[in-house]
Amino acid sequence: MATELPAVCIIVENLPVPIDRRVWQEARALRDAGYRVSVICPKGSGFPKSRETLEGIEVYRHWLWEASGPLGYFLEYSVALAAQFLLALRVYARTRFRILQACNPPDTIFLIGLFFKLFGVRFIFDHHDLNPELYEAKFHRRDLGYKLVCWAERLTYRAARVSIATNESYREVAMTRGGMTRERTFVVRSCPDLARIRICQPQPELREGRRHLVAYLGVMAHQDGLDLLLESISILSKLRDCQDTLFVLIGSGPELPRLKEMASQKGLNNLVKFTGRLPDDHVALYFSTAAFGVAPDRYTPMNDKSTMNKIMEYMAFGLPVVLYDLTEGRRSADNAALYARNGDPDDFARKMMTLLDNESLRAELGARGRKRIQETLHWENERQTYLRAYEAALRD
Repeated sequence: MATELPAVCIIVENLPVPIDRRVWQEARALRDAGYRVSVICPKGSGFPKSRETLEGIEVYRHWLWEASGPLGYFLEYSVALAAQFLLALRVYARTRFRILQACNPPDTIFLIGLFFKLFGVRFIFDHHDLNPELYEAKFHRRDLGYKLVCWAERLTYRAARVSIATNESYREVAMTRGGMTRERTFVVRSCPDLARIRICQPQPELREGRRHLVAYLGVMAHQDGLDLLLESISILSKLRDCQDTLFVLIGSGPELPRLKEMASQKGLNNLVKFTGRLPDDHVALYFSTAAFGVAPDRYTPMNDKSTMNKIMEYMAFGLPVVLYDLTEGRRSADNAALYARNGDPDDFARKMMTLLDNESLRAELGARGRKRIQETLHWENERQTYLRAYEAALRD
């Protein structure tokens, strides 16, 4: 007789589900394996309900605002932590979950994990972002706040029975800074799910009368380099006539108002379109129409070691990529991209010009990327590793 799998609770603060693709893929993988899954996450645009069941997964949402500055983030995370703890108590009363998975940032959810350890709950840390490096990238200093973030990271790893890393760089952090053994650390990359990728016929109207469409998808914060991208577009417009190209920037974030103002000041309003966040089916239409995708993430210690989901999303749609030469970026895209010198918008502009003016190169790089996703970097491979991490967490 098969053993019934226990209930699971996942806490994520960055994005609501199912917008957070990685967390939603994980939740669906656990559900399909036979776990009862509950997710605690923030509310967001299009997802205002405090509680609902989606595809058999119970979702609990709390209110959250986007803060800025060290004090603002402290207050944001403190209020969110209190809301998450109360919701976790509610979920535990309903399901008696045996595993609590925390997805960072921030690295404060381990406090909830420690409480539930009193009831025999196993704690899994799903490491999405390098918080010390993220703090330094945002605030450009190593002050008391930085030291507190490092302390929280160490305690999170100590509390975890198993940790999940998004790439080999993060696994190295888990073993060096976190003191985890290799056997307790699993690499689960944030790869596209080919079963849910829908490549459509190109939609000429999305180009708005232009020959080319260039796409960006992602968060719009300082470390994401959208200001560098606008600088590159301005440079490109001086190197060639860009009236045949529309740059579509999909997403939102704290930098969006400043970026719109910057685009206007540089005279780029006729070249750049900000769409805000879009549902997956609309993103698929843009990607199916685009000539290539861009990943202008600036060099920081965090970005250099982080896997950018958008790169593999572009590749899944057969799009070549232009990006700065970051360690994990190159490990993701390999020979399916053109790499600009770090911090050099002029070189980034010239790489974009190379792709705009060379259709055969676009086709070659796009085919390499699509093949790489189909053969290696797809969710079905990562799903098996993810489930093994849960088996390890439950093992006595």
